[in-house]
Amino acid sequence: MIPPSFGYSAPSSLPEALKLLAQHGDEAKILAGGHSLLPMMKFRFAEPGHLIDLNRVDELKGIREEGGLIVIGAMTSESDLIASKLLTQKLPLLAETALQIADPQVRNRGTIGGDIAHGDPGNDHPAIMLVLDATFVLSGPKGERSVPASKFFHGTYMTDLQASEILKEIRIQPFAAKTGYAYCKLKRKTGDWASAAAAVVLTMSGDKVSTLRIALTNLAATAIRAEAAEADLQGRPLSDANIDAAAKAAMAICDPAADLRGDVEYKTAMAGEMVKRAIRLAATRCR
Repeated sequence: MIPPSFGYSAPSSLPEALKLLAQHGDEAKILAGGHSLLPMMKFRFAEPGHLIDLNRVDELKGIREEGGLIVIGAMTSESDLIASKLLTQKLPLLAETALQIADPQVRNRGTIGGDIAHGDPGNDHPAIMLVLDATFVLSGPKGERSVPASKFFHGTYMTDLQASEILKEIRIQPFAAKTGYAYCKLKRKTGDWASAAAAVVLTMSGDKVSTLRIALTNLAATAIRAEAAEADLQGRPLSDANIDAAAKAAMAICDPAADLRGDVEYKTAMAGEMVKRAIRLAATRCR
C-alpha cells in the first residue's frame, strides 16, 4: 500500500528539529531509521501530516565516555553499537544484543533511540535498558529532563516521551570488573523478533549472587523487570534448583500476546528457558 501524502523536513540541529516539532504539533512524527514508522504508514496505521527526519542531526549520533558514564546518541545505528570498541570494553551486552537484531541492512539504518522510543514490547533494547539501569535524556521546548528506563515504558507503543520531545541520548554506568551478562533470544529465524527473550546482568561474591537484574522481551505489554526472580537468587548460590525457582518466578509475571510466534503457554514456558540460559551464560562471564 501507499501512505497518504505528507510533508517532510530534514533539520541539521536538535534545536531546529524541536522547532519543527512545535510548529507542526500533533501532525508531526519523528523519523529515525524508519523500520517501524514507514511500514505503519504504508498500512495506514499511522498517518502523520509531516515527517521530521533526524538523520542529519549529528549531535544525536555517537558513543562517548563522559563523567564516568557511557553516553550514546539516540540516532546511533545498531551497526555503530556493534563496531564500538568502547562498548566492547565497557558495555559488551549492547553490542551483543545489536548483533541479534534483524540483518546487516536493517542494522545499518536502525537506531537505538528509535528502537527505544517506539515502545514496542517486541523490540530488544527496552529490556536491555532495564537491566543496564539506563537513563534517557529527553529534549523538549522547556529544556532537558532525565527519565530512568524503569519509568519510561508505560505500555505497548506508550512511553514517557511527550509529543513535543525528542530522545537525545542514553546514559549508562559501565560494567564493573567481573560483571556477567547475557541476552538469550528465542526466535523463529535469524533476524526475527523474539518469541521470548531474557536479559541478565550479574555479579558474584564467591559462589553466591551479589547483584542481579533480569528483564524480559515480548512477554508483556512492555519489557519488564523480573524482580521476584531476582530476589529468589539474591545472596544464594547458582544451583540448578535455585535457577529453576528464579525461572518460575519470571514465568509468573509473563502476560504475552498469542501470535504467529506462539501461544501464551508456549511463550511463557520459553521465557523460563531463556531466563535459565541467560543466568548460566552470565555466570560464566563473571570469572
